[in-house]
Amino acid sequence: QVRLVESGGGLVQAGGSLRLSCAASGRTSSSGTMGWFRQAPGKEREFVAGIRRSGGSTYYADSVKGRFTISRDNAKNTVYLQMNVLKPEDTAVYYCAARSSVFGSFTSIVGYDYWGQGTQVTVSS
Repeated sequence: QVRLVESGGGLVQAGGSLRLSCAASGRTSSSGTMGWFRQAPGKEREFVAGIRRSGGSTYYADSVKGRFTISRDNAKNTVYLQMNVLKPEDTAVYYCAARSSVFGSFTSIVGYDYWGQGTQVTVSS
């Protein structure tokens, strides 16, 4: 089992920045691929960014490309999501997810085995 705990959410004005963290504990060998997803009220959960264990392979949703950066510190078992130039449409609950394999799609929700409880990000206009 892997436990994922997100932190770093909050309220920020449009154009501002936030950094989310996701700390993994337990069987951290099950975090070969980690991803960030988000869910806005009334909308389906959607992929935001993903990263492999080595950190050398990352992938982003078009809506955040160039503004968000995903990274990981394997020594700390932590994944980060640096969010810059935030927009009101980025408002959502952000979830961290993990799976053992370093292969396969970054974007598929069903491909992840473990999920955090989520952290709220609110961007005011």
